[in-house]
Amino acid sequence: MIKWIVILLIIAAAASLLGMPALAGAAATGVRILIGIVLIIFLLIVLGVFAVA
Repeated sequence: MIKWIVILLIIAAAASLLGMPALAGAAATGVRILIGIVLIIFLLIVLGVFAVA
């Protein structure tokens, strides 16, 4: 999952350097969605550990 976030960040940076704001925006949005998914999974794990403990 982290690998995909890094890849999308690189795509966003390259697209912004090459003057493609639409692609840069799409890649940045993808990064935000992936980070959100990671945070939700992390919170579920943490809450699950507290619920069991």
